[in-house]
Amino acid sequence: MTDRPRILFLCTGNSCRSQMAQGWLRHLAGERLTALSAGTRPAGVNPMAVEAMARAGVDISGQRSKALAEVLERGCAPQLVISVCAAAEAACPVLSGATSRLHWPFPDPARAEGSGEERARVFDNVCADLRRKLESWLAEGAPF
Repeated sequence: MTDRPRILFLCTGNSCRSQMAQGWLRHLAGERLTALSAGTRPAGVNPMAVEAMARAGVDISGQRSKALAEVLERGCAPQLVISVCAAAEAACPVLSGATSRLHWPFPDPARAEGSGEERARVFDNVCADLRRKLESWLAEGAPF
């Protein structure tokens, strides 16, 4: 692990929002920060999240869904945990080494209904919202 600050995006399934946030932070912050993601109940990376990020120009196809315990066991204790869903915020334990926690709730695109095109639009919207949130946070100096 590097000395760069480690930012962990936490979600329930680690399948959509936290995966997209991890991809965006890697893309936007480059080498300044280490982006991680995990879930309280990992469910596998949602292919529609991979597709939405690809449409936005970011490849997350190599990422995989993992449990919070796995990230912590690898010696990757984060300096900041950002929960992106209410269930993960409620279930997140107190982590040693985590100096701060933020909660950025985003709607779960995996719950989108409708045609494939309508569901893809929901994924694209959440993808774009995550990008805007991270761009704003980074422009503020990534405070935590």
